[in-house]
Amino acid sequence: MTDHPSTAIPLTDQAGLSTELRQQAKRAGDHAWIEVIQQMDSIYADLVHYQVELEQKNSELENAQRFIESVISSISDILIVCDINGHIQQVNQALVDIIGMDSEQLAGEPLNRIFSEKHLPMISEFPEHIRSGSLIDCEVDLVNNQQEPVPMAINCSARFDHKNRLSGLVITGRPLGELRRAYSELHKAHEELKTAQLQLIQSEKMASLGRLVAGVAHELNNPISFLFANMHALKSYQQKFQTYLDAIHGDISKQESQRLRKDLRIDAMMQDIVPLVDGSLEGAERVSEIVQNLRKFTTPQESKKQSFDLVSVVQRAVSWVLKAAQQPPELQVYYPESLTLVNNEGYVHQILINLIQNALDAMDDQATSQLSISIHPTRSFVQVIVRDHGPGILEQDLVKVFDPFFTTKPVGSGTGLGLYISYGLATEQCLGDLSVRNHPQGGAEFTLSLPLETG
Repeated sequence: MTDHPSTAIPLTDQAGLSTELRQQAKRAGDHAWIEVIQQMDSIYADLVHYQVELEQKNSELENAQRFIESVISSISDILIVCDINGHIQQVNQALVDIIGMDSEQLAGEPLNRIFSEKHLPMISEFPEHIRSGSLIDCEVDLVNNQQEPVPMAINCSARFDHKNRLSGLVITGRPLGELRRAYSELHKAHEELKTAQLQLIQSEKMASLGRLVAGVAHELNNPISFLFANMHALKSYQQKFQTYLDAIHGDISKQESQRLRKDLRIDAMMQDIVPLVDGSLEGAERVSEIVQNLRKFTTPQESKKQSFDLVSVVQRAVSWVLKAAQQPPELQVYYPESLTLVNNEGYVHQILINLIQNALDAMDDQATSQLSISIHPTRSFVQVIVRDHGPGILEQDLVKVFDPFFTTKPVGSGTGLGLYISYGLATEQCLGDLSVRNHPQGGAEFTLSLPLETG
């Protein structure tokens, strides 16, 4: 048998189809292939698009991961991330530096490995606390690789996944040494600030006292002058009494004794002695009172809260300031005969001195000036209102009047501390208040509010 090469016969020929039908079938096959190719092109384009998006998202995830890692590594506080059962999943560099163990060594380890034994019962309760929704803030000891305790202040809070399901806990903390050092520095700064404040208060009091020296000197001058005059009179009387007594003891006659008694005016001197002594005692008491008031003014922190007459303190403050003024203003006063107050008399006196002096300073440039002071008691408080009749205070400056070192005076004319210190004394030491406003009829009006009694 001879083999002949086989030739593939199209199925359309085998089926005996006509030429026209065979051409239609060929065109249909070509169209199907075109659709298949078009579908493949479309699918390929989608694949390329998805791949680009995937690469972009992957790049964004990598950037986010690097950002998170850089933030975590740069945090100075320790950071421990655990699963819900308290096994370590991730730590930051701060913890690694403190305990001297790598993050790979700690991954998967229980929390109790890095904490002191005495705190383990509390650490073991962290997962349960987190499940119940409570936060933990406590002080514990970490243990470094040399088994040395490291005191820490830590906070433990819950961690949630992307579906807001509880997935673990996060512990943050800071070495207590840093906190204690920061607290110590803060306490030191606070003490220095209080010392500086006391120095400023004392400095301002001395400045106020310097302005009042003339007034105080005038207050002292009258009783001291009276004392001098009385002492000189008593001294001359003593000499005459001595002459008369020596003569009597010299066995002179009764007639000569009567003549000497009349010449020396013994009876008149006897009548003068009582008022001279009483007047001298009154002058000495007045000097002592002024000295005591000066002491209360200069060292009020040494005196305790006690009962005193507010009206007398106001009158004394007015007297001291006005007698030292070059041009005393016309004074208008409205207050009761007396009003008992339980507070620190020295502080109240200093506040009033500053307010009255400030009122006079505000009217320095005026040819004539007027000062109004009134006292208005209520059921539990009393208001002392000091009003000048000057130009008033600019609206934008009203909120700055009690700020330290704020002053509208020329450079070198004031420290800007008088009203600031007065406000502090009124609110902190006297438990009251100090406010300011522009009076509707002109001038500035300061209102000192004080409780009638302090605890």
